[in-house]
Amino acid sequence: ASISGDTGVIHVVEKEEDLNWVLADGPHPPYMILLDGNLFNRRVMLQLKGTSRVSGLAVAAADPSPPQGFSPGLQCPNDGFGVYSEDYGPQFAHCNKTVWNPVGSGLSYEDFDFPIFLLEDANETQVIKQCYQDHNVPRDGSGPEYPLCAMQLFSHMHAVTSTVTCMRRSSLQSTFSINPEVVCDPLLDYNVWSTLQPINSSGKVDPEKEVILVATRIDSHSFFWNIAPGAESAVSSFVTHLAAAEALHKASDVHLLQRNIMFTFFQGETFDYIGSSRMVYDMEKDKFPLRLGNIHSFVELNQVALRNGSVLWMHTDPVSRMNESVEGQVRNLLDILSNSSVGATVTLQEAGFSQPLPPSSFQRFLRARHIPGVVLTDHRTAFQNRYYQSMYDTPENIRMQYPEGLTPEETLEYVTDTAKSLAEVATVVARALYRLAGGANNTSAIQADPKTVSRMLYGFLIKMNNSWFQSIIKPDIKGILGDVPQHYVAVSSPVNTTYLVQYVLANLTGTVVNLTKEECLNPEKTPSSETEMYEYAWVQGSLDPNSTSRVPYCVRSTVHLSKALSPAFELRQWGSTEYSTWTESRWKEIRARIFLVASKELEIITLVVGIAILIFSLLATYFINAKADVLFSIPRDPGAVAY
Repeated sequence: ASISGDTGVIHVVEKEEDLNWVLADGPHPPYMILLDGNLFNRRVMLQLKGTSRVSGLAVAAADPSPPQGFSPGLQCPNDGFGVYSEDYGPQFAHCNKTVWNPVGSGLSYEDFDFPIFLLEDANETQVIKQCYQDHNVPRDGSGPEYPLCAMQLFSHMHAVTSTVTCMRRSSLQSTFSINPEVVCDPLLDYNVWSTLQPINSSGKVDPEKEVILVATRIDSHSFFWNIAPGAESAVSSFVTHLAAAEALHKASDVHLLQRNIMFTFFQGETFDYIGSSRMVYDMEKDKFPLRLGNIHSFVELNQVALRNGSVLWMHTDPVSRMNESVEGQVRNLLDILSNSSVGATVTLQEAGFSQPLPPSSFQRFLRARHIPGVVLTDHRTAFQNRYYQSMYDTPENIRMQYPEGLTPEETLEYVTDTAKSLAEVATVVARALYRLAGGANNTSAIQADPKTVSRMLYGFLIKMNNSWFQSIIKPDIKGILGDVPQHYVAVSSPVNTTYLVQYVLANLTGTVVNLTKEECLNPEKTPSSETEMYEYAWVQGSLDPNSTSRVPYCVRSTVHLSKALSPAFELRQWGSTEYSTWTESRWKEIRARIFLVASKELEIITLVVGIAILIFSLLATYFINAKADVLFSIPRDPGAVAY
């Protein structure tokens, strides 16, 4: 948007024929369009992009979601930043073999020179429509009479052109200005990670120690800023991951396992693998406790809620499997996973040797080293998710349904079919990880809890500000609990999702320890605290049933945060094609207003009359001032006598 906002006469577009008025017939351009959500697609948007008759767009969210699907992302997500290229598996590069997101329109990657707002509130949409109907509806094919209803959108972005340009400008400002005006910021946050057996987070793991790395992404995206529900694309997988971590920690002999397990939750993966590329970079540069050589195998959960029947697909990399050693390890991994699903309602099947990996964090690790690994998904080829990276990837998309009339507390505890399904996946994954780590006991006791999965789905998809989340976080960050969860990576960190994944993981895998608040907040003062091995958190606790106060306690866990900022910004390689270079522009305000505008003729007449009155006033003032001694002279007193 321009610095003073963009203004236009409102026109409601509810079917494609309505566009003719905006693009050709309407006599009062430029127009501000109120667009039905079902028409928010690439074909319509490219028509609007190529005309000067449009000054802005307000999109009314479609309800229900468009049945044909809607994804503003790319058909080949994160293309160019995964493992496949002209040098590695060229037959799989640029999704030559499999188009993963066939409904992807690429709208999020188009440059529009007018502001586009989303209207989620039906009442706001109705106010605009009413103003349009009262003033702007064309009469008998001719233009409506003035005054007309207009709208102004303010969303001026300070950054311009590209990351290279805006980062260079910000850098120059920071170098030479006392009060620098930064125009854009890199996308950044933190990865969340923990280990089954504690490790020294400030040291280095012995090169002989083997670690199984389990991974998921925790961020999502849509066309609109900070609207990223990500039910299938992110939440279903990281909730399953959290449930599997809890199930494993409850096993009695985990401290005896010959291999450690690291649970990793990557941030910023939507934007060309920010989190995973940073962790690989840190491992290569010895800035992380683990090195790439410590990784025994890699298991990733990636979109698992929309299974077709009971099948979950196991994807592997056909290129690295040409190496005999890697092939043997991958085959062992696949066998363990398949055997772990015996007797469960989930069946694991291989996607096929000639099938490449789907977009996944694992690809960034493969770029650095041939690691045996598998990516678990609910799709064999193209995504089952028809709303990938869109505002419609909501709880309804993963078939979360609740009975009518439940209170918020009852809804939090209600075990949905989706929760039961994901708990089954978590159980299979946990049992497979136990076997992979060298566990020899019967795995029937390793069981994910559907009730825990239900709570997490409710908290991460419906309402963050619930009693369970309130009880497991620190008192000083309780302000992060907003109502509607969003999982956008952003530029101010950590974001709500990161904090909550951190504290949910600590709650599910940590231990309550008998420390006072002072001891918990300063564990280094307690000799037996082993602060290099554990993190301590003083959390709010649940409400006391007999009062309004809470019962806080101290949690000890192996949960840590590591930076998720693209190495491109550390290296100041703002035009990098190796690492993500996404930035977010700064702005001062985002707002909108509607009002009535008069005709141009009336505006001109008003201006001319105003100028005439001004000139008359100036002339009158001049003459009055010139004759002031006559007009304002004081008459002599007739009785006065002069001597």
